[in-house]
Amino acid sequence: MNRRTKEAISLLQQLIATPSFSREEDGTAALIEAFFRERRVSTHRKGNNIWAFSRHRDEQKPYVLLNSHHDTVRPAQGWRRDPFTPTTEGDTLYGLGSNDAGGPLVSLIAAFLHFYENRELPFNLILAATAEEEISGPNGIASIQEELPEISVGIIGEPTQMQLAIAERGLMVVDAVARGKAGHAARDEGVNAIYLALQDIQWIREYAFEKVSSTLGPVKATVTQIEAGSQHNVVPDACRYVIDVRTPECYTNREVFDILQANTVAELTARSFRLNPSGIPPDHPLVQAGLALGLKTYGSPTLSDQALCPFPTVKIGPGDSARSHTADEFIRLSEMEAGIKMYIQLIDAFARRVAEGAAIGY
Repeated sequence: MNRRTKEAISLLQQLIATPSFSREEDGTAALIEAFFRERRVSTHRKGNNIWAFSRHRDEQKPYVLLNSHHDTVRPAQGWRRDPFTPTTEGDTLYGLGSNDAGGPLVSLIAAFLHFYENRELPFNLILAATAEEEISGPNGIASIQEELPEISVGIIGEPTQMQLAIAERGLMVVDAVARGKAGHAARDEGVNAIYLALQDIQWIREYAFEKVSSTLGPVKATVTQIEAGSQHNVVPDACRYVIDVRTPECYTNREVFDILQANTVAELTARSFRLNPSGIPPDHPLVQAGLALGLKTYGSPTLSDQALCPFPTVKIGPGDSARSHTADEFIRLSEMEAGIKMYIQLIDAFARRVAEGAAIGY
């Protein structure tokens, strides 16, 4: 195990030991700043977001973002260990945020430091350790984009077993209210809002959206909550329900919303349109560099900061998404070692393609 890997593991242990729930990442932000300061790397900070540029920054070159997050969810029920005590058992490091996304973050930092002094790269690197990813918050990566130069492409560090996610589903939560007319249940009067909502729900359940993504499949719209009625003998005049919508890259959230509204009687209100699906063309030189290294591509069903990046990105990192947010969360040290090596190989391979004339921005 080389020095960079040992440094990354040590930093991850410190991050685990420092609670960093979304909106409460001050401690881990300070740790990351100190880590870079000890290595004489200048950093910038806004809120709890930390970023740094490769040393020999050249404004004539495009920018490539390396990004992961240092906030965590709160511990799930069932932990058998202290989630804030980094515990190593053989090849396994346990601790809250070890897998999502501490391991990917410190591995990206190690790769960034590997290239920090490199003058030959045909692009500039930016390393960003950001906040509020777990809640897609406004004070995370979205809050620093105006502070950064124009970015051509990004690598988002998340636990993907070091495979390339080239598309990611978006998320839209829709509140619906079906309006009826109150009446006495014993008489034939009123318009039952529950029955109106049931018509909508049946349509939502059965409707097949026309466009289907080759990587992510169809739009997935699921009614997940419903509420109506005040007492047993009153026909309800309102029925509220919630639709969880997962969108592939062939639709925007707004387009899906408009289709839903045109085919339902309820009044629909989207809580947000900002978490759109994302993707990168399969022929992008970054993707092609990964394929040449033997990596596999796939479409990710889970949301990340990819959704908030207005430029092409891939999502890749050590660890396994299935461990995220679980009790006794862990990452394997060998996964991190291999992840750092693969990040370096991927950036190297991408650099060669760009140097040979491949277009970096799509």
